[in-house]
Amino acid sequence: RSGEMAKLTQLIDNEVFRAYATYTTIVLLKMMLMSLITAYFRITRKAFVNPEDTASFGKGESAKKYLRTDPDVERVRRGHLNDLENIVPFLGIGLLYALSGPELSTALLHFRIFAAARIIHTFAYLIPLPQPGRGLSWAVGYAVTISMAYKVLKTVLYL
Repeated sequence: RSGEMAKLTQLIDNEVFRAYATYTTIVLLKMMLMSLITAYFRITRKAFVNPEDTASFGKGESAKKYLRTDPDVERVRRGHLNDLENIVPFLGIGLLYALSGPELSTALLHFRIFAAARIIHTFAYLIPLPQPGRGLSWAVGYAVTISMAYKVLKTVLYL
């Protein structure tokens, strides 16, 4: 049992893994914030999808008018969905990348660029900024994940 704990301690002492954990936490917190922003927009725009969510606005027909879509709510939801589509692959590929033994400086560059790209993408979605800002920020983050995947495959290639 102490051998297992030693392995875990070695992982925590690994600077690349700590960098991965840091930037993963940042992008996950950012993604969680999108849930709160969605809730804020739903409440302030009075646009709900579930009948029970409209109970505080009345009953019956008077509450039904709040069962609707709103363009602002949908914009935030699309941004959140885009996070799910991009951050989840980063989590898996980033972990494999961190465990593949990259140089700390290279790993930090990957992790920092990805986190910055996702944050910029969120602002570009919510403000909204004119294109190609949002598209470029998405492409940069996507390219970082592909770059890490390439490094993992190149390092451990068991095809």
